[in-house]
Amino acid sequence: MNKLAIALAASGMLALSIPTAASASMETEEAKMAAASAADTARMDMMDTFGPKVLKPGQYVWANDPGSGPARVVVSLTDQMAYVYRGDRLVGVTTISSGKPGKDTPTGIFNVLEKQPMYRSKKYDNAAMPFMQRIDTYGIALHAGRNPGEPASHGCVRLPSAFAAKLYQVTSVGTPVLIGA
Repeated sequence: MNKLAIALAASGMLALSIPTAASASMETEEAKMAAASAADTARMDMMDTFGPKVLKPGQYVWANDPGSGPARVVVSLTDQMAYVYRGDRLVGVTTISSGKPGKDTPTGIFNVLEKQPMYRSKKYDNAAMPFMQRIDTYGIALHAGRNPGEPASHGCVRLPSAFAAKLYQVTSVGTPVLIGA
């Protein structure tokens, strides 16, 4: 059993199912708690995998061997960090920029619903969203963008460009995205 499963079991949420690709999200209190627990576990995994690194805005680390197995993404809004797993193995960590106050990034468990290597926002002045991976029906996505190290987006999770490109290669429609406060 991997550390995420152990953490979910300890919190009584192991039976919590990840939404299918056909469903947009799971934003229940249980899903939000599971995502927050996954973020706590990811912080510990980072120390075990990459050591005591402190990443500055726009920086990331990626394993030399990204491994195999299904991908999942864990986002910690509190730390403004994202963690990428392949199977049980943490393979990448980066700083992010999430939604600014009033344009909050939603928390819970989501799936990648759509991927486009270059997308332009229909809501925000045709803004470029490279390596866009949409996770809800309202336009929230993971994508490359400005990463000042603090919440600054309209709700999306902005990633450093090089990291967004690597992430885009290891995910698919249906990949789980857990976003914790």
